[in-house]
Amino acid sequence: MLQLTETPQTRILASLDEAYETCRQITSKYSKSFYLATLLMSEEQRRAIWAIYVWCRRTDELVDGPAAKFTTQDTLNKWERQLESNFAGIAVDDEDVALVHTLERFPLEIQPFRDMIDGQRMDLVRDRYQTFDELLLYCYRVAGTVGLMSTVVMGVEPPRTQAPWDAPAPDAPIDEAIALGIANQLTNILRDVGEDARRGRIYLPLEDLALFDYTEDDLMNGVVDDRWRSLMKFEIQRARKYYVEAERGIRALSRSARWPVWSSLLVYSKILDAIEANQYDVFSQRAYVSNTRKMICLPSAWFRANVS
Repeated sequence: MLQLTETPQTRILASLDEAYETCRQITSKYSKSFYLATLLMSEEQRRAIWAIYVWCRRTDELVDGPAAKFTTQDTLNKWERQLESNFAGIAVDDEDVALVHTLERFPLEIQPFRDMIDGQRMDLVRDRYQTFDELLLYCYRVAGTVGLMSTVVMGVEPPRTQAPWDAPAPDAPIDEAIALGIANQLTNILRDVGEDARRGRIYLPLEDLALFDYTEDDLMNGVVDDRWRSLMKFEIQRARKYYVEAERGIRALSRSARWPVWSSLLVYSKILDAIEANQYDVFSQRAYVSNTRKMICLPSAWFRANVS
């Protein structure tokens, strides 16, 4: 259970290597596809990404974890104060040791971290989204922010040469980094429709359900028919547009980061393929990407990283 404290603990915290190893283990356990991509980064980059991932996961677990029923707005306020301590160079617990070191090594700003906490605040007070614009704000806060954090760690290095038919690479792929986070979150939402429904939550915009004459009761009952399949095709197409937008920014990243980012993008977007292969049944089947298919993505990701 995640424990929050108002002041730094007096006990001896983990060493730096121990803290990073804890972050590595958590990342490898809970996000296998993402962890695979981090192994393609430099050691300094992947350790920093592990530290950021663990902070994001701990933030998410405050609302979606085993002890979520005890979480209040005050809990999130305390968590934000702990974040402020981290940015001031003070580690409160073992995982913070890695994060504080990462903050010393990379020029990360606190606002994306605050925005992610605001996303969790949204989950405390609402379980429906009327419009896509409302959902988009939520997706930015809980996932687009991860793109902003990660881009700082990966660094920007525009290519020296460019094919005449290519669009110019952005100097700093801020919008594209956010787009990748949003694409990933939309993918999560589509994969987890059934699981979220069992928790009383609907993340698909209600205006989209109405567009296809599909009701909340239909969703809660797991109805898979032509209306549902049409709705899912619409949502999948929207998610893929964000992946395409994200692709345009990868060429602006440092060369050491392009292969892992391409790998992560290709692997995660395959979840959408898996949903399609399951005939859009996300109520009784969980879409996933097999290890074999993940490995198949690596050569393609390497090629794309080295020709852009």
